[in-house]
Amino acid sequence: MKRVVVGILTCLVGALWPTTCLASETPAEPHSAMVAPFVVLLLAIALMPFIHKHHWENHYPKVAIGLGLISALYYVFILHNAARMLTSMIEYVGFIALIGSLFVIAGGIHINMTGRSTPTVNTGLLALAAVLANLIGTTGASMLMIRPFLRINKYRVAAYHVVFFIFIVSNIGGALTPIGDPPLFLGYLKGVPFLWLLTKPTVVLAWLICVGALLVLFFVIDSMNFRKHRQEVTQAAEDRVELEGTHNFLWLFVIIGLVLVQRAEWVKLIEPRPVIAAMGEVFGWGAQKAAESFTTVVIAVLMVGVACLAYKYANKNALRENEFNFGPIREVGFLFIGIFATMVPALDLLEKHAGDLGITTVGQFFWGSGALSSVLDNAPTYLNFLTAAFGLQHLSLENPVHVQALLQPNIVNQYTAQQLIDLGLHKLDGNAWQYVVAISLGSVFFGANTYIGNGPNFMVKSIAEASGVKCPSFFGYVVKYSLPILLPLFAAVWWIFLR
Repeated sequence: MKRVVVGILTCLVGALWPTTCLASETPAEPHSAMVAPFVVLLLAIALMPFIHKHHWENHYPKVAIGLGLISALYYVFILHNAARMLTSMIEYVGFIALIGSLFVIAGGIHINMTGRSTPTVNTGLLALAAVLANLIGTTGASMLMIRPFLRINKYRVAAYHVVFFIFIVSNIGGALTPIGDPPLFLGYLKGVPFLWLLTKPTVVLAWLICVGALLVLFFVIDSMNFRKHRQEVTQAAEDRVELEGTHNFLWLFVIIGLVLVQRAEWVKLIEPRPVIAAMGEVFGWGAQKAAESFTTVVIAVLMVGVACLAYKYANKNALRENEFNFGPIREVGFLFIGIFATMVPALDLLEKHAGDLGITTVGQFFWGSGALSSVLDNAPTYLNFLTAAFGLQHLSLENPVHVQALLQPNIVNQYTAQQLIDLGLHKLDGNAWQYVVAISLGSVFFGANTYIGNGPNFMVKSIAEASGVKCPSFFGYVVKYSLPILLPLFAAVWWIFLR
C-alpha cells in the first residue's frame, strides 16, 4: 500500500510541476459536475464506517487519493490551472503538519490522576480542558485529557461523561484561536489574524455562554450520578495528580511559536527576496502569495522536525500508558489530502456563484455552516462558507488585500475612490466581517452535534469504548443529547448575537 501511495503522489507531483506555469490570468470555471468527487468522499467518510466498517478501514486511503487525483488531474490537464491545485496542496501541508505535531506531542504527556470524582472535580477538569483546547488544539486536548478523565471516574463513568467531554473539549472549547480547531487554522492560513476572534466580543461571549451553560448542566447531571455512587467514590484512592513527559510542553511552545510567526515575521523577512518573487511569477501567484506559500512549507517542515524530536525523546512510559500509536493521524492525513484536492472545484464555484445560493444573511451563514458541520467534517465546511461569504462581497478569499479589507474594513479609508475600484473593494460592506464570525462559530460549535462533525469526536468515542464505557449509538447521541441540549443553546447564540 505504501508503494502505491508513494507512486501516485510522485506521478501527481510530476504532472503538476511542469504545468504550473500554464495557469492563465483568468482561469476557466470548473464544471459543476466536478463537485461530485468532493460529495462522494464526504458521504463515504460519513456513512462507510456504519455500512461496512472493516472494508472502509482497509481501503479508505485508496478512496481518498483516487478521488483527489480526479480533481487534481482535471485542473492540470483540462483547466490548465495547476497552480490552483498546488495552492490547496500547500495549505494541506500546513494543516496536517500542525494537527500531526500537536497529536504527537500530546501523546508523550501522560496525566496519572487518582482520587474522588466529585462533580466539582469533574466540572473543573472539563473547564480546564476547554481552555487548554485553545492552546494545544481540540485534538491535543482530547487526547491528553480523555484517559485521565475516564480513569478518575472509573467507579461511576457513564455515557454522559463522554458526550459532554466531546461537546466541551473536542469542539466548543477550541473556538477562540486558530490552534483550537482545524477550521480556524485554515482561516488563519487564508489570512485571518491569530488573535482576530479574541478581539470580537461576540465570539468571546458566545464561547462563555456555551461552555458555561454546558458546565452547569454537566454539574447538575453529575451531582445526581454522584449521589447514586457516593459509597464507591469515597472509597477511592487519595487525590493525586502526576505528570509524565512534562518536557514535551517545551516542544509544544515551539509549535505555538512557529504558528505565531507563520503569517508575520517570516513573511516580512522573505517577501523581498528575488528568488521568492521569481517563484511567484512562475506560478502566477505574485510575490506576496509566493512568500506566504514558501513560508507555509518551511514552517510545516520545522513542525514535522519538532514532532520527530518530541517522539524520539518522549517519555516511553507516557507513550505506553497513553496507548499511543499513529493510527488516528494516519487516517486524518489520508482523508484530508483527498478533501483538500476534491474541495477545490466546490470552492471555486462557490466564490463565483455565492449569490445564487439564497444564503445571504449572517444568521443564515451561521445555521448553514453549522448544519453541514454537523454531518460533514467542519474544516472543509468552514472553507466553503468562507469562500461564499467573500463571493457575496465580490471579493476573493485568495486575494490577501481582499481578506484584510473584509476583516479590518477601516483600512479602506487609506485608498482613493479609484483605488477602491481598481482593488475591487468599492462594493464592500463595512459589516461583512460578521459573516466570518458566524461561520467560525457555526463550524466549530456544530461539530459537536454528531460523532462525525469533528475528527476528535470519533477518537474520544473509540478510547472510551476501549475502556469499557457504553457510548450512545450515532442516532442515540443525536436524539438523546445533541437535539435537546445543543440545539437550544445554539439557537440562543443566534438569537442574541447573529439574527
